[in-house]
This record gives sequence, structure tokens and C-alpha cells, in this order.
Amino acid sequence: MQLTSKEKIINSNKDLNTIVVQFSQYLQQSGWKVQNRVEGNVAIIQAQEGGILRDIIAADRALTFRLEKVPEGIKVHVGIGKWIQNLAVTAIEAIVLSWLFLAVDVPEMVWTEHVESKLVKKLEEIANT
Repeated sequence: MQLTSKEKIINSNKDLNTIVVQFSQYLQQSGWKVQNRVEGNVAIIQAQEGGILRDIIAADRALTFRLEKVPEGIKVHVGIGKWIQNLAVTAIEAIVLSWLFLAVDVPEMVWTEHVESKLVKKLEEIANT
């Protein structure tokens, strides 16, 4: 299986729903606005960092985690996406469409790389405990 630079396989046989719930709780406790949706073996978690300046500058941007249960474990893809209103009621097509992962400007990308790295490590920890 070929992975992009923003993809990672986490070797875990833990239930996808459990991982999503625990990771979402961690994000919320860390001050993120979070929404998620699980459909079969695919899940989306969107997280927006709180704060008034963040709301003014990038109100529609969110870190988007796409998790997929695969034979090797959990395949994770992380990117910046448009905050989808009411993700919980959005059709499964929204989970698999590539437009969720949008390019952003360079300063945002540097911040995102740092945050992504930290959060993916936490996601791995959750999936492996």
C-alpha cells in the first residue's frame, strides 16, 4: 500500500469507533471544537482550534483526520479542510471526497505540521492502548 506524506498506518486492531470517541474527547479537552462521523470502516474527525483571533482569520478551516480501518491497522490521512457544517448529518460522500483536504498558505502549513505531528502521536497512543 503506497502512502502519501500526510498518511500513516497505525498498527492497531482497536475498534474504530472507540478510537474516534477517545481522540475527539482528547481534542475537546485540549480546547478544540470537534465534530466526527463514522460510517463503516471510515471516519472523519474535524477539529478547529479555539480562540477569537483564530475565528476571525480562518473560521472555515479545520484540521481534518480521515481514518480508515485496513488489514494493516488504521490508515490515517491528515490535512487542512473546510469546516463542514453539521458533519454529523452529512452524507458518507463528504467523508471520502478529496476536497476536504485543501492547500493553505505557508505560515499556516508550518503551524499545521507542528500541530499535526503532536496530534498524530496522540492518536497513535490512543489506538495502541
